[in-house]
Amino acid sequence: MGTPKISILIPTLNEAENISRLLKHLDVSKTTNTPLEIIVIDGGSEDNTAAVIQKYIQQNNTDYITILTSQKGRAKQMNAGATIAKGEILYFLHADSFPPKGYDQNIITEVSKGNLAGCFRMRFDSNHIWLRLASWLTQFSWRACRGGDQSQFITKELFEELGKYDERFIIYEDNDLINKLYARNEFTVINNKITTSSRRYKNNGIWKLQYHFWAIYVKKWFGASAEELHEYYKKKITS
Repeated sequence: MGTPKISILIPTLNEAENISRLLKHLDVSKTTNTPLEIIVIDGGSEDNTAAVIQKYIQQNNTDYITILTSQKGRAKQMNAGATIAKGEILYFLHADSFPPKGYDQNIITEVSKGNLAGCFRMRFDSNHIWLRLASWLTQFSWRACRGGDQSQFITKELFEELGKYDERFIIYEDNDLINKLYARNEFTVINNKITTSSRRYKNNGIWKLQYHFWAIYVKKWFGASAEELHEYYKKKITS
């Protein structure tokens, strides 16, 4: 059996500012000879996200990038991308997060060792003391230290076995899947760092946003529904 193929799935909504830089980063940061498959799933961007991607494809003469449109909502978008993905490994990535050099080899190595799902450690593009501490905490295996910004790899077989992302969740869809994986003791943290944007923290206020994220986590812990979590998010957080 050859090296498994990775399908990189990127949900977007108004990401014209980031998407071209991310596509280039993914290309130059891979270290295996396995062909890339990148599926960008757009949820109805009102900027020129799709045009930026098309321009990147034309300028670089690439045949491994697919643009897919779906209903808005990361869970719906990522499920739509996973449905058409050809890779044995799915890698879910936010459009403002940049994986480390050799991300592809890191993921393939873990899967070959029997670790069928996991993420990278994370660092924010900020030197704020709290964000530095939050980044440092991602090295630990505690479930409370997990989140979608760390990206998520999982074999397609396991992803389908778990029922994919629960589309009832407009937010918290990453953590819902992570909780299922932790319940099966099927999660590993790769000791390399993905760099993610701190823009939501800057837009909302760092301490304020962190408080609301903790509140959402606690609400879910005490049984809040997907709809209740989304309502809280809409009232308290600016995307």
